[in-house]
Amino acid sequence: MPLATTYCRAQAGIDAPSVIVEVHLSSGLPGLNIVGLPETAVKESRDRVRGAILNSRFEFPMQRITINLAPADLPKEGGRFDLPVALGILAASKQIPHQELDRYEFFGELALSGELRPVRGILPAALQTRKAGRAMLVPEGNAEEASLVDGLEVVAARHLLQVCAHLNGNDPIPAYTTRRRARGGPPAEEDLSEIRGQHLAKRALEIAAAGSHSLLLTGPPGTGKTMLARHLPGILPTMTGLEAQETAAIHSISEGGFDIRNWGKRPFRAPHHTSSGVALVGGGSHPRPGEISLAHNGVLFLDELPEFDRRVLEVLREPIESGQITISRAARQAEFPARFQLIAAMNPCPCGYLGHGSGRCRCTPDQVRRYQAKLSGPLLDRIDMHVEVPAIPLDQLNRSPAEKSETSAQVRTRVEKARHIQLQRNGVANARLGNRQIEECCPLAPGDHKLLERAIEQLGLSARAYHRILKLARTIADLEGAERIATSHLSEAINYRRLDRRNVA
Repeated sequence: MPLATTYCRAQAGIDAPSVIVEVHLSSGLPGLNIVGLPETAVKESRDRVRGAILNSRFEFPMQRITINLAPADLPKEGGRFDLPVALGILAASKQIPHQELDRYEFFGELALSGELRPVRGILPAALQTRKAGRAMLVPEGNAEEASLVDGLEVVAARHLLQVCAHLNGNDPIPAYTTRRRARGGPPAEEDLSEIRGQHLAKRALEIAAAGSHSLLLTGPPGTGKTMLARHLPGILPTMTGLEAQETAAIHSISEGGFDIRNWGKRPFRAPHHTSSGVALVGGGSHPRPGEISLAHNGVLFLDELPEFDRRVLEVLREPIESGQITISRAARQAEFPARFQLIAAMNPCPCGYLGHGSGRCRCTPDQVRRYQAKLSGPLLDRIDMHVEVPAIPLDQLNRSPAEKSETSAQVRTRVEKARHIQLQRNGVANARLGNRQIEECCPLAPGDHKLLERAIEQLGLSARAYHRILKLARTIADLEGAERIATSHLSEAINYRRLDRRNVA
């Protein structure tokens, strides 16, 4: 019976559901018909496949060809199905053996010459292929990315002829091998020791890194807010293998794709303040991850925070809490992880110089209130730390090279030690503790309870802010290796709610 079956995978958000490609040849008027919810790029594969088969000196069957992409109710998009369709046609017409087809999952877009072109979203497909117990045959341009999945046999080919020779057993392609990837670290030019002064802000940066807390930096222009934020990835704990795979998989399905050089590096995303809500959270007719998902396991930096459209900022409220984002459309729904660390920066007033020693600010109190009111209370309530970054005195800028402060490596050592304590105790960073976990690991002495109650009452804080202060104090205690939260830890945590105090005043 002129029937052949090959295997591939579709792309549905960050998932890669299995697709069975069935090819049937029958009598009737010659033609090729693809069924199974193919999108435009998949329908157009009939012409690419025909040209690739003919230019590879195979015979294109002059029969009625029906190609079924099962399951029928799963949308199929992209050029990834070209290779499995072509191999199915060649196997159904008995030009290549079908015995080896069950062993592989095939991916690749075909040029008219028969050359294989890389496709997007290979890493999620590779993870699922390994679970299915099959090997993976991909274009050479996708081989390095697919090989990131340990325990998966990857075969890389340049041309349809090479694939057919491999399946025939005439010229087997050896399994792809690659050098073991080194963990990504902070670039040498982005070391924390290069930042002059700003000891309070650097202390806040260390606490934020240790507990994965969100941070808002406020200060005049040119005081180093952006520089501080860009140095945060350099002091974050080294990524685990699972975190590296999760992050790479999200970038693999994005428009830009995944750069193998970024393996093991925590992402740092800094979208412009003109970005739309869709750009930030993701979306589109075929949902793609947005900036918050591309920052998964890394840092999302929002500079000039009040300049973002308020409706755009409000979409951050739910993923900050849940660590994921669900995008719903009429025809489909996609869920993307979004466990990012939010770092934001803003000026204190429209002109930026409120409180500056030069006295340059001429903003009225109403202008300052309107400017700061661009940030909603619920959003500020979800930011753990509010830190002022003042102008640096001239004598600190003229510091001699011998007076450098701690390096990123030194700070990262303390951060990793504190994070290890948190993971051993609760399995998550302190910023992600649940209410029950907070009760268990954040007990306070009676006097500290009264101190926190007074602060909550005077600042008018919510229950959410109450819990965030406790988690922040727990992180400060972990950095010092303390078993219990002391008064000094709690006082420092309360001190980081500066915008709350300003609103009360």
